[in-house]
Amino acid sequence: MEAAVHEVTKLLRLAELLQCTATINAYNNSCYLLVGSTVSLFPFRFSIQQCFPAMSLYELKCSTENISMEHRTYFTIKFPDSRFSQQELPACKPILSPGWVVSIFITIGIVFIPIGFAALFASERVVELQFKYDQDCVPPKYKNDMVAYIQSNKTDKTCMRKMPAVSSKMKAPIYVYYQIDHYFQNHRRYVKSRNDKQLRGDENNTADCAPERYAKNGQPIVPCGLIAWSLFNDTYKFSVQNKSIAVSKKDITWKSDREKKFSSKVYPKNFQEGGLIGGAKLNSSIPLSEQEDLIVWMRTAALPSFRKLYGRIEEDLEAHDQITIELQNNYNTYSFKGSKSIIISTASWIGGKNDLMGIAYLTIGGMSLFLAICFILMYVLKPRPLGDTSYLSWNRNASGVNLRF
Repeated sequence: MEAAVHEVTKLLRLAELLQCTATINAYNNSCYLLVGSTVSLFPFRFSIQQCFPAMSLYELKCSTENISMEHRTYFTIKFPDSRFSQQELPACKPILSPGWVVSIFITIGIVFIPIGFAALFASERVVELQFKYDQDCVPPKYKNDMVAYIQSNKTDKTCMRKMPAVSSKMKAPIYVYYQIDHYFQNHRRYVKSRNDKQLRGDENNTADCAPERYAKNGQPIVPCGLIAWSLFNDTYKFSVQNKSIAVSKKDITWKSDREKKFSSKVYPKNFQEGGLIGGAKLNSSIPLSEQEDLIVWMRTAALPSFRKLYGRIEEDLEAHDQITIELQNNYNTYSFKGSKSIIISTASWIGGKNDLMGIAYLTIGGMSLFLAICFILMYVLKPRPLGDTSYLSWNRNASGVNLRF
C-alpha cells in the first residue's frame, strides 16, 4: 500500500507540470489520471499511458488489490499572483477618439490613392501581345482527334503564324512567356514527385520521385520525378520582315536557384529514356545549374493558369511591326483540355501588365476618405461626448500609457 501511494505521489508531481487539478483513481485493474480545468470545471479522463507515454519511470503500477475505490488523492495547482499573469504590465493602450479615427482614415487615403494612380499609370505603359495557338496550330484533319495528332511521331508539329501588330514601341528588354491554362501543377502528388537532394548533388537519391525513379536499365533517372519528366517542350522563333529576332535564355531564372538548388556537378542521366516520353529532353553534357528551362519549370505554379518565362528579346520593336512566329507545337495539353498561349511583354516597376494592383489601392484609399468624411459629418451634426477615461482600469492603477488625440 505504501509503495502504491509513493507512486501516486510521483505521478502527482508530474501533474504539477499540467498546472491543473488532478485526481488519481484505480478502476478496473488500471490507473487513471483525472485532469480537470479549474476554469471550465469539466474533468477529462486519460489513462496513464495516454498522459505520459514516454515517462515509464512515473507510470503507476497499481490495481484494486492495493488501492481501494475510495482511495483518491487530490492535487491543485494555482497560478502565481504576478503582474504578468494578471496582465498588468505597462502597455500602450490608445483610446480611439473621433480625432484619431478620422486622422487614420485620411492618412490611409492620402497614401494609397497616389500609389494607386502610379500603379495604374505604370500598368498602362506596359505593351503586351498575346497569341493562343493550341487550337490554331492543329491541322484540319486532326480537329476531332487532337490527342492523336500531338502523340504521333509522324505528324508535322511546325506552325507558322503572325502575331497581332505591335500597338506601340516596345523597348528592350522584352520578355517572352508561355502560358498554360487548366494545368494543376499544385497537385500534391505532382509537387512531391521530385528530390531536391538529387538536384543538389546526390545523384543516386531518387526518394519521392515515383513513378519516374529508375530507367529500364535499373539506373537512377537524373533529374527524377514527374515535374522534370513533364518539362515544357514547345519552341519559338521570331522574325520581323524576314529578319530573325534572337531570344536570349541567359539568366531567366532566380540566381538562388542556379547557385543553391541545382548543382553544377550533376548532369542529366537516363532522362526521357523510358517507354512514355513526357516532355522535353535535356542535353546530357550541360549541368543542371545551366539548364535554365528546367529550373524555370521546376518552380511549380500555385494556380491552374500560369505563365513561365521563356526568354528575353534584347532589341526594340517599333510600333506596327508584324511579328511572325515559327513554333513547334509539341507539348500535350489536349489530353486534359488545357490551352497554350505565347505572350510578348515589356515590364515596369510593378512587373507586367496588372491593373488589379492600382484598382485595389484606389478602392481602399477612396473608401478611407469616404469614411473619414462620414465620421466628420457625424461628429459635427450629431456630436457625442467622449466618456471620462480616468475611470478606465489602466488609468486607475497607472500601469498603462494613455494616448488620446
